[in-house]
This record gives sequence, structure tokens and C-alpha cells, in this order.
Amino acid sequence: MKIMRAEIISEIGQNHNGDMKLAKDLIRASKDCGADVAKFQLYDSRALFPKENNPWYDYNCTTELSRARIDELANECAKLGIEFMASVFDVERVDWLEAVGVKRYKIASRSVRETALIERLVATGKPLIVSLGMWGEKEFPVIKSKAPVDFLYCISKYPTPFSDLKLSEVDFKKHAGFSDHSIGISGSLAAISLGARIIEKHFTLDKTLYGPDHSGSMTPDELKALSAYAAEISEAL
Repeated sequence: MKIMRAEIISEIGQNHNGDMKLAKDLIRASKDCGADVAKFQLYDSRALFPKENNPWYDYNCTTELSRARIDELANECAKLGIEFMASVFDVERVDWLEAVGVKRYKIASRSVRETALIERLVATGKPLIVSLGMWGEKEFPVIKSKAPVDFLYCISKYPTPFSDLKLSEVDFKKHAGFSDHSIGISGSLAAISLGARIIEKHFTLDKTLYGPDHSGSMTPDELKALSAYAAEISEAL
């Protein structure tokens, strides 16, 4: 039986810092370094992020993507031959992603209990990838979809200490993969060796850039190493 290489989702997220040139550079680097998917986040920043006690509120507003920018980023991904994906945080913006023809959807940990959003995503008939960082129950959430639903093991700490990962306790026959918020790629490498089929990890060109996610993101060199390891593991198995 052939063991498929683990799929790598390069989570660009907000790391474009509202700069479309940087966003496109991140897509290109994701492709060049071996990622299968370039993923963004699609939200109404004023509705999603609290203004009080949030030092990143202005930054969150700066990184909000318009409909036109979504079209531009999806076209860039298509041109470069990498899948465009987004975590979407409201029902209205699902239509934006349908318009650009996404293949599947990501449900972020913070959205895992949002019934209206999940029902709208199920109605598209497309596969879903669901992070469980804020689920907290032993059993997976019930998502009545005719399309495949893949659940990702996730710890919603930014960054996640290695001592909190507890990957040896994860059943990767049930969990499709790992959404990794730890520093570096060791956690992702361990998850692949334990059977993870999907790895999602934040990606940056420079860990010193301004923004809350850059310092914990993988760099191009780390993405190359992760991609090479995933290929070698699948070949060895």
C-alpha cells in the first residue's frame, strides 16, 4: 500500500501585514518551498476582534482582506499552481470564496461552535478541514456533511510549549492531522512520523516582522525541511 506524503498547508494568515506584494511573495515562497496549500484568513475585523485590551486591533483591521483582494490572491495561487484556501469567519464571506472556486474550506478553532457558519459551509458540498483547539470534548463535533470532514489536532496557545503538545496521546487514525502552533518544525515532524496526513503551520519570510504571528511561524528554510521530511517518510513507509 502506497503511503501518501503528508499535505502541507502554509498558513499565511495575517502575515501579509496588509501588503499585497508581501502576500504574493508569501504565496510564491510557499509554492517554491514545497507547500501544497497557501492559506489566508477572511474576516470582518471589527466584528471578529475585540477592540478593548487588544494591542493588535489596528493591525487586525489592516490585515482584513477585501473581496477584490481575495480575487487577486486566488488568481495568484492559480497562476503559480498552488491551492488557495482560507479560514472564513462569517457567512457572508463564504460567498466570496465560492465565487473564486475554492476546493474546500477551513474551520478555525474559534469557529467550531458557530452553527450558522458551519451549516453554510456544509451547504457548499465541499470538503471541510476543522481545527479542534477550542473544542475541548472527547468526541469530535457532529458535522452532517456529505463531503469529507478532516479534523486537526490543535492546541490554541500561541506559541504552544512542547510540553503541552502531548502528541503521543493523539490518534492520527482519527485526527487527519495537526495544526501546529509550536516554535520551529519539531512538532510537525513528530506528527508526520506518528501518521498525520495534514500539517498546517504559520509561514513567514522573516520572523522579526511586525505582527503577532511572525515569531512563531516557519521560515522558507523550515518549510523546505518539513516538505523534504514528509516526502522521505512517505517513501520510507
